[in-house]
Amino acid sequence: MKLHNKLAIALIAGIALGTALHGYADSPALAAFNFHILRPIGQIFLRGIFMIVVPMVFSALVVGVYQLGRGRDLSGVAGRTLAYTVLLSGASVLIGLALVNLLRPGDNVQLAGDAAAVQTIQANAAASKPLSDVLIELVPRNPLDSAVRALDGEMLPLMVFAVIFGVAISRIAQRTRAVPMKGALELHEDDAPLLIRFFEQIFDACMWIVHFVMLLAPFAVFAIVFNTAFTFGLDVIRTLLFYVATVVAGLLLQQFVVYSAALWTIARRSPLEFFRACREVYLYAFSTASSNATLPLALDVADRKLHLPPDIARFVLTVGSTANQNGTALFEGVTVLFLAQVYGLDLTVAQQVHVMLMSILAGVGTAGIPGGSLPMVMIVAQSVGIPAEGMAIILGVDRFLDMCRTAVNVSGDLVIAALVSAKEGAAQEGATERR
Repeated sequence: MKLHNKLAIALIAGIALGTALHGYADSPALAAFNFHILRPIGQIFLRGIFMIVVPMVFSALVVGVYQLGRGRDLSGVAGRTLAYTVLLSGASVLIGLALVNLLRPGDNVQLAGDAAAVQTIQANAAASKPLSDVLIELVPRNPLDSAVRALDGEMLPLMVFAVIFGVAISRIAQRTRAVPMKGALELHEDDAPLLIRFFEQIFDACMWIVHFVMLLAPFAVFAIVFNTAFTFGLDVIRTLLFYVATVVAGLLLQQFVVYSAALWTIARRSPLEFFRACREVYLYAFSTASSNATLPLALDVADRKLHLPPDIARFVLTVGSTANQNGTALFEGVTVLFLAQVYGLDLTVAQQVHVMLMSILAGVGTAGIPGGSLPMVMIVAQSVGIPAEGMAIILGVDRFLDMCRTAVNVSGDLVIAALVSAKEGAAQEGATERR
């Protein structure tokens, strides 16, 4: 049986069984089985993926930037990646804001929630730095420290260092080929520097570990989803059904309308075939609610099934796992306007444009881990006068919505990789013809 079928069965079984047994959550035997058996399976699997994310991200970016520097226009690839990221993120937020204004899901919602959890989010939001400091800290003072704290929000500085390091190796290799330095071995055109071969082997080793760990994936997906459904059930979703439906509707429009249009018009690819090839990535992203954890599988699918150029796929997908969060941007825009409606705040057009821009920027700065967007939602909400206590309303349904938006986030990374690959291919053909 293929992996995506196994993941689908595990996902459905986990939701069904966990929801059915939610009413018996007070049973000591069931609680012990969930906590001591199923929870470790899911967490060990996630740790097995997370443990290779940092070396894989660094090696993929260094090798990808080196290869782009040799065969393609690095600035062109980076520029197109940024342009498509902003374009798709802007479209997602516009969809979200339009739906909230049309459906008004917050008009009849009563305030309630977990005050302690809100205080935790508020503390995380308060720890956020001003934009000037964020820009400064994109260049890490200590790359090793950024690597250690990469999964806690320091991934972007590590990526910046990897890009700079890859550019440096590319430039040194070009200089060595042109004028061999004293004591250096003369390189042939097809010879890669020793450091690049070293990082390629690190990346290959990481991918081997991913293939090995993925043998446990169906069991882990069942355990993770069962734990979520068993703990929260569906009652909490029913109380905010209109809000949840608004977010999910926006995400579906982004996935099947915006992404399809981009693939059809820019990449000249069949959206149906593209989405079918990515099925296991979507299921895995939905189950884990983590872009970072899904990155290894996305890289594998981009190579094996989508047949994207490895140098472009490594660069776009690795950067996109942190910097391209279309689904998160939509969620943040919808949530802020929803909370404004709950509090009876009528935001002006200017304030909604402010929310839109802040949501796009917040999507870039959101950590690719479960729940990583909540502090950013609070920051955007407070910027238009919404009290922090409003976050308590959405906490119960955030896990489910996190799973949904992560699938759209990862899908957006793959779509942008396809768009950039198509444009780079056209650019290279044009350059060849001009010669």
